[in-house]
Amino acid sequence: MKVGIIGTGNMGSVLASSFIESSAISPSRLMVTNRTLSKAERLQNVYPKMKVGNNPEEVFRFAEIVFICVKPHEFYSLLSSNKSSISKHQLVVSITSPISCEQLEDLLDCNIARAIPSINNRALAGSSLVSFGKRCHADYKEKLLSLMSYISTPLVIDENITRISSDIASCGPAFIGYVLQCFINSAVDQTEITKAQATQLASDMIIGMGKLLEKDIYTLPTLIQKVCVKGGITGEGIKILSNEVDEVFDHVIKRTHEKYHEECDKVSQQFEVKEELK
Repeated sequence: MKVGIIGTGNMGSVLASSFIESSAISPSRLMVTNRTLSKAERLQNVYPKMKVGNNPEEVFRFAEIVFICVKPHEFYSLLSSNKSSISKHQLVVSITSPISCEQLEDLLDCNIARAIPSINNRALAGSSLVSFGKRCHADYKEKLLSLMSYISTPLVIDENITRISSDIASCGPAFIGYVLQCFINSAVDQTEITKAQATQLASDMIIGMGKLLEKDIYTLPTLIQKVCVKGGITGEGIKILSNEVDEVFDHVIKRTHEKYHEECDKVSQQFEVKEELK
């Protein structure tokens, strides 16, 4: 199986590195390209046997499965200008939430899927969110799920929970990372601990917490219960958090969904051009 990646920004690079380092595919069977070719070539410096295509057309002609890792507003132009290079026997995979499989199926005659990765996939951990177009062949469904299972726990989801699933699995590391950084900064500002010490403790804490959950030793509620001894210091901290943090993620989710719908509207306008030209 040959795989192509168009776009070597953050997520495109994560996919390329993770596929190679997990042995999901051999470097010689992976071709990447980028609008600025030097970015793709820098990735090739790390994995010398990986191929770099000079343009998207070259990637489409090389690969059986092609991941599109460009910004949502770049999809229509990229795909419509390369339609003649895309075989109906290929699988084209989007990694972005604002574009539906249905929209891509209206534009292209090939197999369509969506696989939204997470930065955690770079450590061959975390989830990936997978959806399939109506025409996607069973063989391609199996191949994509197998490929993503090398770097993640693939979860097949319906369209109606795409955004919230992405908020948790894909945006979540940044959200929780920001909260943890605020915890570190407050510790440094209000006590004599150094930033290096606080960062080390916080990093060790969240890694250990992840292992407790991974090994099913505790769930999140039971973990909180075990640490929060009645009448103890942790309980006083939880009181503050319950008063000041409970609604924060309501606001976060509301805003991410607003932005998502803004992006969906912009993308829909581009894809509707096809209908007008019929």
